[in-house]
Amino acid sequence: MAQIISALSEISDRYDALFVDLWGCVHNGVKALPEAVSALQDYRKKGGKVVLVTNSPRPRAGVQKQLLHFGVPDDAWDTIATSGDSARAAMFRGVVGKKVYFIGQPGEDKFFHPIGVIKDPVQIDMVPLQEAEGIVCTGPRDPLADPEVMRPEFLMAKQLGLKLLCANPDIVVDRGEVREWCAGALAKLYTEMGGESLYFGKPHPPIYDLARRRLAELGLDVPDSGILAIGDGVLTDIAGAMGEDIDSLFISGGLAAAETKTSHQPDPDALSAYLEKENSAPTFAIGHLR
Repeated sequence: MAQIISALSEISDRYDALFVDLWGCVHNGVKALPEAVSALQDYRKKGGKVVLVTNSPRPRAGVQKQLLHFGVPDDAWDTIATSGDSARAAMFRGVVGKKVYFIGQPGEDKFFHPIGVIKDPVQIDMVPLQEAEGIVCTGPRDPLADPEVMRPEFLMAKQLGLKLLCANPDIVVDRGEVREWCAGALAKLYTEMGGESLYFGKPHPPIYDLARRRLAELGLDVPDSGILAIGDGVLTDIAGAMGEDIDSLFISGGLAAAETKTSHQPDPDALSAYLEKENSAPTFAIGHLR
């Protein structure tokens, strides 16, 4: 059973760095969560480093711009690792070919802008599905539509033997009070249909490698025992932390607020039942980051 705490400060002195999820933890997809911002600011004032580790398909600069729009100040974090950057690095190494079929929303063309960390990147061209060597998915074209609408296209893609690069493994996310589908839901459907999906965000190793590199860029060499992962997704944030053998703090008032009966704090029995059902074992739990 995860230890329920009332504030990050109860345990933060044990850790040199935090890997912090964004949606449902630091902001709700519309605006910053003030208590979470204050907790991170206080942690940094004591010398701790905050790496924002997000399954956003956006490049790091795009996430930084979004944070300012939501009202998350720069002094609440040190650096950012996005699944978008991890996936972009793989794409420019040619993991799904040079001619790709793109699935995403208008305005996400920055995903295809060159990335400096890749030497001699391959030239990526967006083409129709029937001409593609692979698929790049940053998310549904309509985040409110049932992922099943993609089944006809995925059937053709599977017959063509195309791999799907998933830039955001999240299944759903809450934008304010509205729940939206993410790229992970499409990748899940494609895999269930017999296709092959490649993941680069939480809970998969590439984004944690990127997060550690971001720490190294700050001049830090932090052992795994000195890192605490914070997030509201048991299938992403907590599963990833468990896979990396690092401690974790589960935010029960995010995606699992109903299941854990969380208002200010989770109901202990509901939390225990939910974690057992999901086969998840976070080190700590709290209603909301504060």
